[in-house]
Amino acid sequence: MRNRGKIISGLALFTALSAAGAMIKVPALIGSVALDAFPALLAAAILGGGAGAVVGALGHLLSAMLGGFPLGPLHFLIAGEMAVLVWIYGELYKRHKLLAGGVFVLGNALIAPVPFIFLMNFGFFIGMVPSLFVGSILNTAIALVLTPRLVSNRFIARGFKQ
Repeated sequence: MRNRGKIISGLALFTALSAAGAMIKVPALIGSVALDAFPALLAAAILGGGAGAVVGALGHLLSAMLGGFPLGPLHFLIAGEMAVLVWIYGELYKRHKLLAGGVFVLGNALIAPVPFIFLMNFGFFIGMVPSLFVGSILNTAIALVLTPRLVSNRFIARGFKQ
């Protein structure tokens, strides 16, 4: 029961960090590309893939809200994609950290926008890929640099690890 409280506190902490990162935008066609994913990646590595998925979905929705929901309800599709990608990152991070980062970058920049070829058009896809690629690299690099430092911190390690 005590562990549940730690997980909920961690989710709140990383979601708040995601809200702060959502305010730091990457220049793009759509105003929801931001530094909101790195706290989700941190949560996935520290708390587990499920917790990271929750933070990733909420982080994207917060970023979209701050950008004015330019794609309307399609942002819920993107939030679902983020949740899946962050969960995959969390599972891969246990075995191979750089592979997890590479899969997240490629998934977020190239695979996640594929449905928009059919929902919008191919031009929208081509226009979004460069900014998604830059945003994915920035988010992943920050997460890969910060995660070992947070895990090595005795307070974090003692506070969140079972």
